[in-house]
Amino acid sequence: MDVPGYPAALWAALAEAADRDRLALVGGAVRDLLLHREHRDPWRGLLDLDLVVEGSAERLVERLRHVPGVGWRGQRVHGAYGTVELELEVAGMVVLLDVATARSEHYPVPAGKPEVKGASLEADLARRDFSINAIAMLFGSPHGASLLLDPHGGQRDLQRRELRFLHASSFRDDPSRLVRAARYGARLGFTMAPDSLQQVVRTLAEDPWPRDRALPGLSSRLRMELELLLEREPWPQALQLLQSWGGFLLLDGTLQADTHWRRRLRWAERFSQPLLAALVAGCRDPIEVAVRLQLPERNRQALRAFVALRQRLVSSASWPQAPSQWTALLEGPGVTAEAVAMCLATGSGPRRPLLRWWLRWRHQRPPITAAELMRAEALAPGPAVGARLRTLRAQWLDAQESLG
Repeated sequence: MDVPGYPAALWAALAEAADRDRLALVGGAVRDLLLHREHRDPWRGLLDLDLVVEGSAERLVERLRHVPGVGWRGQRVHGAYGTVELELEVAGMVVLLDVATARSEHYPVPAGKPEVKGASLEADLARRDFSINAIAMLFGSPHGASLLLDPHGGQRDLQRRELRFLHASSFRDDPSRLVRAARYGARLGFTMAPDSLQQVVRTLAEDPWPRDRALPGLSSRLRMELELLLEREPWPQALQLLQSWGGFLLLDGTLQADTHWRRRLRWAERFSQPLLAALVAGCRDPIEVAVRLQLPERNRQALRAFVALRQRLVSSASWPQAPSQWTALLEGPGVTAEAVAMCLATGSGPRRPLLRWWLRWRHQRPPITAAELMRAEALAPGPAVGARLRTLRAQWLDAQESLG
């Protein structure tokens, strides 16, 4: 087995370790090979390969450990999932491997936790997201057409540049697959196959996912897919695809109708704010969605502070007129720099004073140090010194700055 760009010694070692078990390269690595692309880990730039074995992943890894020419750099076993992560060195090349036991999945509840059991390689391919990711390259097979196992027409869809779900309940079983479709669509320039898009529209209209109880598995999958979209993909194109397919409805109907999310996320980028929190800020109830998605507590706190500050700014009959007044407001109890940045990103309140506070006013120190103040005004250490410094800073801001 000889694949350009990959060390032949790696394939030989894997074929030897497989012994009588059927072993295959699967997923994105096969897809990218057929697209004449290398499949690499985005963080370290190393070759990143997914393998599926009919049998035991741990047993195959143990055999691989004794194959000559394979340098062992580390491994992590996930026994509950039947997978082993490896980092190997073969022929001078470091390679990341994810070896999994072939399994099938059944979703007793839409978007719930699947029931998993060992199965054939064909059944393992049938549980995947899209046909282009359900192609297997078998080890130990002779050269020729039999080398590829493609039961779902993935090669045809690669030629058509289409993303196609594997079965009629794919989206119902795991709606986070739509976010993954947006990732692939933006990265590869693919579109959604018409029948799969019809499945999305029909399922979103049915809304089969229970709202009366939490689905932590779905929440974590949605969050992780959105994070990957925002961190690794050209997110403006990916989010545009997701919205065009109705995918923002997975979060909130208000967000689906939002036409300003691109500007909001650009501003969030400018202020080094988390993009997912900025996206959620466009929802009708950002805090509820943040909790549902299990965003980190820091993001939730930032959104709570943002909602409170936005309410003050929007409902206020009159805004402050002087820099010192704005500084007192934006540095008051419960207000955070992240909340101000989010108000800037969402266009909540007057942009000029918020932007000036963010860029200049918040960085301005009192014109005199505490030690100098105590000597000049004969003050003893204590709260009075801090209060006097704040007064001097406010006077300095009003004398030096203008909102005109």
